[in-house]
Amino acid sequence: MSASASRGCERVQMEISERKKKILAAVVDEYIITAEPVGSKALAEKAGLGCSSATIRNELAELVNMGYLEQPHTSAGRVPTALGYRMYVNELMQKQKLSLEETEELNSRLEKRLNELDNTISDVSRLASQLTNYPALALSSRSRVTIKRFDIIYVDANTFIIVVMLDNNTVRNKLVHLPVSVDEGMVKKLSTMFNASFTGISDSQITPVLINSTERAADDSLGLTSVIAAFAMEVLATEAAPSAYVTGENRLLNQPEYRDPDKAHRLMSYLSSGGYILPPGEDLGDTNEVRVLIGPENVAEELKDSSVIVASYDAGDGTKGLIGVVGPTRMDYSVIASKLSFLAQGLSRRLGGGEAPVEGMHNKLIIKGDDSDKR
Repeated sequence: MSASASRGCERVQMEISERKKKILAAVVDEYIITAEPVGSKALAEKAGLGCSSATIRNELAELVNMGYLEQPHTSAGRVPTALGYRMYVNELMQKQKLSLEETEELNSRLEKRLNELDNTISDVSRLASQLTNYPALALSSRSRVTIKRFDIIYVDANTFIIVVMLDNNTVRNKLVHLPVSVDEGMVKKLSTMFNASFTGISDSQITPVLINSTERAADDSLGLTSVIAAFAMEVLATEAAPSAYVTGENRLLNQPEYRDPDKAHRLMSYLSSGGYILPPGEDLGDTNEVRVLIGPENVAEELKDSSVIVASYDAGDGTKGLIGVVGPTRMDYSVIASKLSFLAQGLSRRLGGGEAPVEGMHNKLIIKGDDSDKR
């Protein structure tokens, strides 16, 4: 990111006139289409701003000074900064209204996809990538899982097996080898105590206080209680972790911003490895809410020159999901946000029992950025 863009992101947002807003919107719209710096002559000819090239040049220069635009080269036109895109998304862009034909096509593709396949989030990610022509991600949170039964099985003096059954009937087990000897009576006692005190609770409720009190009550001098509790916490944390899928990473290569092989490879590798899109532990948001993260607002260094648009949906049974796309900051935010919003509503209807998207009208779209909400 250039120095001027960095300065712009650090500034307190300044008051901007209506004419400057119109010119900024025109620059963003033109840059989305051409991927080339936008000059005052092109704006005067195409944007219908009703003012001269000289006036537009002066306004562009002021927008650069305010941090909304930058000029890559002295003789070149201007391009939006991350601050300029944020202003555009929050205040200036026209919310996209899907046509009847578009809604019918999206509905048809969504129904076909979910009928043919097994309603997995990997299928959702693939569909979102096809609809937007960008790399797409799908993530689902999981409803709260607890352990409903422990079976701690004595094998020999140095070996036992921990078996846990979760309340969703999933079974996990671990074979434990000990450097010291343990008697069968201790293993049975611990099995009873874990069923009494460690079932029906989350991993965060398995505290050092609970572990220590169980260890004392069992007269466990070998640390077996800690071994069993650690395995229980690991199982619960793994089961609660969101599942994430990313597809269509190679679609980045269609964008001029990623013609640099090193830049494209860094971002594609980050996405393929399952890197964070939202900050770790952040809630997936309200159903059908759309969030836009622009450039430096993103959580990872690999995403600092890209934008992320995500929409949340109801996946049923207490589970929420998220679909989104990653692309250049030049992406058409309005079109992509509308398609993801429509897709999220369709998924909520199909998976969570929500209302169907209405054909031919703009669906409820909440655009949420890092510093303000626009409804």
